[in-house]
Amino acid sequence: MKSMIRVLVVDDSSFMRASLVSQLENDQEIKVAGTARDGLEALAKAKELDPDVITLDVEMPRLGGLETLKQLMQTNPLPVLMISSLTAEGAETTLKALELGALDFIPKTLSTDKEKFGQEIRRKVKALARRKTILKLKYRRINRIVDAKPTLVTAHFSPPTVEHTPPTCKGPRDLVVIGVSTGGPPVVQTVLSALPEKIPACILIAQHMPATFTGPFAKRLNKVCQITVTEAVDGDKFQFGHAYVCPGGKHIGIRMRGPLPEIAVTDEPRDALYKPTVNVLMETAGRAMGSRTLGVMLTGMGSDGCEGAKVLREKGGCLIAQSEASCVVYGMPKAVVDAKLANLILDADDIANAIIKTVKG
Repeated sequence: MKSMIRVLVVDDSSFMRASLVSQLENDQEIKVAGTARDGLEALAKAKELDPDVITLDVEMPRLGGLETLKQLMQTNPLPVLMISSLTAEGAETTLKALELGALDFIPKTLSTDKEKFGQEIRRKVKALARRKTILKLKYRRINRIVDAKPTLVTAHFSPPTVEHTPPTCKGPRDLVVIGVSTGGPPVVQTVLSALPEKIPACILIAQHMPATFTGPFAKRLNKVCQITVTEAVDGDKFQFGHAYVCPGGKHIGIRMRGPLPEIAVTDEPRDALYKPTVNVLMETAGRAMGSRTLGVMLTGMGSDGCEGAKVLREKGGCLIAQSEASCVVYGMPKAVVDAKLANLILDADDIANAIIKTVKG
């Protein structure tokens, strides 16, 4: 019998707390271990109850969500799911929370659609609960390194070796297409911020994210990256050293305008489960650019992008998948690995170098 997933619900609204408890306990595998009205109470209960996942509101009395998250990650790291508003301020705060260590977020506005909200929050809680052990081990390892003498660090805490598939991604390639979902923003930032300003490639990103979040996400990336990062507009021309983030609620892909490719931002397919869908990006890139394309599949739930990746590989494209150990949720990369579509399987910290080498050939 599966052990129950224990959740701590943190929100200053009694109505929202009750709603979250009701939605979560609609699943027999989830048990709400406790609730908290503010950050100080949340920190105390997190220590007392040791839950598998915490749902965390942002605006709270005494101690707000961001400061609570910061303290939690320093002393007692646990998987955190942010409950965020869809305002511009909410987007900025949520992106900051993801940088501080929250693993994912769910928009509070979804709570008006009880069935959809319930399905989504239960799905995310189950996925994030699997990261608890890894977070705890990482925290203990960091603390031991800090406390250890320098001579002991390399002897006892060298990074684990990861087996990768042979490096069969040959270049040069001048288009990089990135598909990503749960846990994505910090990983995308890690990858893009390590790329040189004049990298000879155009980069397109399909990140599962609400429409109000993608603009602030692109602006945040642009501030910390050497390359230029903007939210994509239909008809944008390819520019080297430039990354385009698909607007939430739309799809991004490639269309040919005569002999030249351009960026397509469209509403089709309207019935896609995700907007943007990675399938459209991978498939259109493969059909338009073929062997000039490098695909990158990062952390995410489900298998979005796998069908498109098949087309990309059939047309001569190359594909990097993020390793299980470095993913928040090993869903989308797992799908392409299981389908034997990945040329390389790499930790998040190694992906930028692989992109640079492949692009330059």
